[in-house]
Amino acid sequence: MRSLLRALLAFICLSLGFTIADTAGAQERRRTLFDMFFGRERIEQAPRRFDAGRGADAFPERPDARPQRKRRPAAAAAGNAVPKAAPAAEKAADAKKVLVIGDFIAAGLGDGLKEAFAQAPDIVIETRANTASGLVRDDYYNWPEKLASAIAQVKPDAVVIMIGANDRQQIRLANGTREKFRTDAWLAEYERRVSAFAAIGRQTGAPLIWVGMPPFQTSSMMADMASFNTLYREATETVKGDFIDIWDGFVDADGKFMVTGPDLNGQQVRLRGSDGINMTRAGKRKMAFYVEKDIRRILGVGIDPGLPQATEQGPTDLKPTLAPPSEITRTPPIALTDPALDGGDTLLGAGPTPVAADKSPIARLLEGGETGEAPNGRVDDFRLAKPANVISNPVIRN
Repeated sequence: MRSLLRALLAFICLSLGFTIADTAGAQERRRTLFDMFFGRERIEQAPRRFDAGRGADAFPERPDARPQRKRRPAAAAAGNAVPKAAPAAEKAADAKKVLVIGDFIAAGLGDGLKEAFAQAPDIVIETRANTASGLVRDDYYNWPEKLASAIAQVKPDAVVIMIGANDRQQIRLANGTREKFRTDAWLAEYERRVSAFAAIGRQTGAPLIWVGMPPFQTSSMMADMASFNTLYREATETVKGDFIDIWDGFVDADGKFMVTGPDLNGQQVRLRGSDGINMTRAGKRKMAFYVEKDIRRILGVGIDPGLPQATEQGPTDLKPTLAPPSEITRTPPIALTDPALDGGDTLLGAGPTPVAADKSPIARLLEGGETGEAPNGRVDDFRLAKPANVISNPVIRN
């Protein structure tokens, strides 16, 4: 009985010892051969556990993990952070208002004009644009009505129109029938709408600026926009408005569409989007560059007071200032037969160039192939009559 009790006690002690050894082994990791040579401890991955509060698998934080450093942006690290745009100047109470209306291209023009006049307290840009609108789908967006209401609401000092990019589609005639694009009936109806739209923009007497369409990537769309610009120009000139052509600013030297081109500073930048239709920020600013000059000229804001300004009758005539008759320097006529065409071929006080009586040996050789006589005593002197002081065939004596 005692032996049985001793055996049972020994078994219990042995089991308890294995349990303690396993626990200690779990707490103290074994070192591998790699750890012994390189001095790095192998970090065992902690078992995953489900965090009911977070609703996802969470991992316990490693005790030896170092805090991760946040990377700074490359531009900030190098000190080349993009400078922020200067805050817009506060607009004056009596600032001139410019109303920009049209489609998505006009919306980009409005953004460019706002950037152009951001520091001008005397000009305010008001944009009223509908990206999917045009002069064809009046059932979707009736621009003649919207333009009249916008003018009555804003009371602009100048109206800028840029529209037509969405007009390459069927048009509804007055009798309710639809006409396909590019037909004679379509062209006649569209021309009528363009003329009526220009008249509405000019009815209040405010100056009208119609900006032509830019080129697009597809050749068919480029041809259509060029035709549209012709109609826009004629309608604008009929109501005594100003038409601004921006076409050359978005094509290369060969007249081809370009995605990348010079900006306002002459630097090569991307002007158009990847679709070949939309404008980038640089493209919008370049469009505004063509328009802002006319806005300043028409409104008489931000220009030299001495320069001529536009009026309702048109720009002031520029007459050249002629010098008094007494200040005009009269010169004698020059004969066409004069070789020098200036009345003389020598400097003041210089005499005639002396002419040699005989040509030089080099001139005789080049012109006639004549060779000069060899000097006396030279090996190539083959003359029969020798001078007295020259010895021919000397005899060598010992």
